[in-house]
Amino acid sequence: QVQLVESGGGLVQAGGSLRLSCSASGRTFSSSAVGWFRQAPGKVREFVAAINWSGVSTYYADSVKGRFTISRDNAKNTVYLQMNSLKPEDTAVYYCAAKSSSNRYSSQRLYDYWGQGTQVTVSS
Repeated sequence: QVQLVESGGGLVQAGGSLRLSCSASGRTFSSSAVGWFRQAPGKVREFVAAINWSGVSTYYADSVKGRFTISRDNAKNTVYLQMNSLKPEDTAVYYCAAKSSSNRYSSQRLYDYWGQGTQVTVSS
């Protein structure tokens, strides 16, 4: 069992930066892949980024590539999402999720555990 808690969201101007954290409890977290997803008002939840259990492999949606960076510190049971050059279209509730399998990182239905989400609002 893995429990996930997101933090670090807030209000920022376009062009600004935020760093989201996903803190986990549970002994299997260090062997779990972790993904970040987001859901904007009136839209379906979409994949943002993912990282494998060791942190060696990372994956990004085209819309955030070059602006967002995912990383993890297994000693702290935490995964981070550094978001730079934020745009108003990045406004959404951001969720982290964890899974044990090591493929299809963008597929939401393969994630076993989800956090409650943190709101990110980017003003123009």
